[in-house]
Amino acid sequence: MPLAKKLALADETIQEMGLTSALNTRIGGRETKGISGGQRKRLSICLEILTRPRLLFLDEPSSGLDSDASFHVMNRIANLAVRDGMIIIAVVHQPCSEVFELFHGLCLLASGQTIYFGPAADAAEFFTSNGYPCPPMRNPSDHFLRTINRDFESENEERSVFKPSAADEAITILMNAYKSSNILENAKKEMHDINEMGGLMVRRNQASFLTKVFVLTERSFVNMYRDVGYYWLRLGIYISMSLCLGSIYYNFGYGYDSIRSRSSMLMFTGGLLTLMAIGGFPSFVEEMKVSPFYF
Repeated sequence: MPLAKKLALADETIQEMGLTSALNTRIGGRETKGISGGQRKRLSICLEILTRPRLLFLDEPSSGLDSDASFHVMNRIANLAVRDGMIIIAVVHQPCSEVFELFHGLCLLASGQTIYFGPAADAAEFFTSNGYPCPPMRNPSDHFLRTINRDFESENEERSVFKPSAADEAITILMNAYKSSNILENAKKEMHDINEMGGLMVRRNQASFLTKVFVLTERSFVNMYRDVGYYWLRLGIYISMSLCLGSIYYNFGYGYDSIRSRSSMLMFTGGLLTLMAIGGFPSFVEEMKVSPFYF
């Protein structure tokens, strides 16, 4: 892929996630504040959708975002699914009603059991037909989760506007109703049709080995240059210790009496270099956190 196309794709992705205002802002770290938490969340989504994968898994992409940012982010992701033919599977907790309407399919799980797996638009009708209608002015997704949540069963019974059954009973009723519904049959038929179609082999351009080495090496040097504790502080320690050792052992001669001084200097220098090398281990821990993005 030409460099100009890569840059255009990166700019497009940044614009889609609303990060244009933070384009020239550092992400931040221990010493630098950098971008906000919500912008970090959107940046992590940018890293995932940058390569336009055919299948994308998102774990709580709206967490840490306000309702407006959550809607815009999920709306952009939904547009990518339609425009680029991406299959997106997202785990979302407490989505607002506008975000919930963006989903085409919905899967509800309770204690490892499938309560519903089908079109998101038909979920409210499914709950209503089985005795658990969504009250007016309530977010459907909140109603679904509150109905099948057994962690706070007594609290749900006190706050619900209709007279509910116990959470275990609600789960059993909905699970049995789903097993005998046309929604499950349609899902099985759709999966069978997909299996009959077979897989599609798509060859995509990948960076060469030399390109990966160059990019990762450049990133490593930039990271070390910006990290005061890892690079500049260590450089200052090396210079200070060089001056100290040079002053202490300056001009101690080449005779027999200088052997002990030379041995002491070599042992001290070797120990110092070993300890300074151990101090670089935290950088490897930081690199391990982002290593999945390399390959």
